[in-house]
Amino acid sequence: MHEVDVERLREAVAAREAELDRLRTELAETNRGVLALYAELETQADELRRASELKTRFLSNVSHELRTPIASVINLAQLLLDEAFGANRLDDEQKRQLGYIQRAGTTLHEMVNSLLDLARIEAGRMQVMPSEFGVAELLSTMRGMFRPLVKNKDVTLVFDEVPPGMTMFTDEGKVAQILRNLVGNALKFTDHGEIRVSAVRDGESDVRFTVTDSGIGIPAEHQERIFQEFEQVAGPHQARAKGVGLGLPLSRGLAQLLGGSLTLESSPGRGSTFTLRLPARIPANAADDAATAHATANA
Repeated sequence: MHEVDVERLREAVAAREAELDRLRTELAETNRGVLALYAELETQADELRRASELKTRFLSNVSHELRTPIASVINLAQLLLDEAFGANRLDDEQKRQLGYIQRAGTTLHEMVNSLLDLARIEAGRMQVMPSEFGVAELLSTMRGMFRPLVKNKDVTLVFDEVPPGMTMFTDEGKVAQILRNLVGNALKFTDHGEIRVSAVRDGESDVRFTVTDSGIGIPAEHQERIFQEFEQVAGPHQARAKGVGLGLPLSRGLAQLLGGSLTLESSPGRGSTFTLRLPARIPANAADDAATAHATANA
């Protein structure tokens, strides 16, 4: 081999070694950057967990502290309406004003209860108490509860017939709470047409509840927002349907707690359909597992 060729080979090897050294240096710097990023992410995750715990404790404590005085206001208003203190009889205007106080107190009490439930779910402390019940009986109770609340003659509330023998083994109270929120929302935002509630088998192991209305509908870009706490879609309907945006986040949290899901299909001017899918039979240990999983997911 000629000396010129040997020299060129040495230069090529040296250049390759220099390139490898440069790559090793860049790799080492990248590794240090990745480790620093992991450390920063872990720190932020710890801060988020602490913030979530503080929020949960705050909501729980505030809710507990508010429930007693609110209940006192509601009860005192009822006592005054019943003229239980032996005072002079109330005139119509006084009764009307006391009715306003009582209704406002009841609304506030429901909001406080929703805050407390959300805090329990996020902390993984919401108890699930499963029992066997008939779906037809559940919807029959809902029908009797809501029919007196349909004040608009242009709106029809329909409960479809449930297939015979359909039963569930889960927390009946929480299923009813979700459906009450969904039907209550439909009544708020439907001016005319129909609200239809149904329950059918979904596959071999699930039950699917649907609440469909012919109301204002929700644009696609806002459909996930309504499942976030304290979020509402701005619009003229808010002037007559006030709230703080807790019913749907709580309903979805309860659905997940029971091992199911709550989804929405909607378009403006064509109404909305909320679909609640739940296991027909929740395993005995699923209550603790679901609570732990939900708390971890929201940590």
